[in-house]
Amino acid sequence: MSKKIIFTGIATALITPFKGQGIDFDKFGRLIDWQIEEGIDALLVCGTTGECSTMSDDEHRSVIDFAVGHVNHRVPLIAGTGSNDTAYAISLTRFAGEVGADASLSVTPYYNKTTQKGLVRHFSAIADASSIPLIVYNVPSRTGTAIEPETYAELAKHERIVAIKEANSNIDKIVDTMSRLNGGLTLYSGNDGEIVPLMAVGAMGCISVLSNILPVQTGEICKRFFAGDIKGAAALQFRYRPLIDAIFSEVSPIPVKAAMAAMGFCEPDIRMPLTEMDEVKFNKMIDLMRAEGISV
Repeated sequence: MSKKIIFTGIATALITPFKGQGIDFDKFGRLIDWQIEEGIDALLVCGTTGECSTMSDDEHRSVIDFAVGHVNHRVPLIAGTGSNDTAYAISLTRFAGEVGADASLSVTPYYNKTTQKGLVRHFSAIADASSIPLIVYNVPSRTGTAIEPETYAELAKHERIVAIKEANSNIDKIVDTMSRLNGGLTLYSGNDGEIVPLMAVGAMGCISVLSNILPVQTGEICKRFFAGDIKGAAALQFRYRPLIDAIFSEVSPIPVKAAMAAMGFCEPDIRMPLTEMDEVKFNKMIDLMRAEGISV
């Protein structure tokens, strides 16, 4: 069963600029415009990188609503609407559809977690209530729950569950998953360090943190791969590995938020329990950014 592909290439998992205790919508709008001008293929708001877990419900909804209006159909806009509370995830996902998001991203339930049967019921209930396509997000390092290949095959039967953001780093499991799907779900890498490896088994791109600071260059990895220049794509994957390591040297999005602040896209404000970046790690990251021609 083949379904509509939401995007091909790179979607930036955007930071959320804060100002004091609120959202800095002026800077958020300028960041969105810059990303689109740089040729990004899609945008994700209210994901992990956007610090959605420390947003109030009003903030979460206002960020989605603002982003939909500001993007104004220039690229696909994906709204992070996941929760470990199925009812709340349904409410956020319905809202995202009502205000015009192109798709939603829903993470596996965390803390209370669930079984594989529970995952099928959780995501199916969200998709049943939704008017927009759903991307399932598998990130067991954060949630303590991993989606098994046979569970993906079951989820693929739902017409509105259309894609996977896979951050499991278990290539064997991902190969097993793709062997079962027959086009039923689009695969996206959820890890910048694995863009080329996952495209080699069928991924259509990446939902990326790196592209916050290097949208053109991250996109070029996909462009080269899809043009048949596998060696060229791999060369870029290797080139940016030190910078990728730097922006994940502390709990994300601590480093990338610090990087974007250094670039002038936001204040360095980050919400507790996250804290400011270690100075030694920050300086190393800045040196790597400057080596790539980034003005900081």
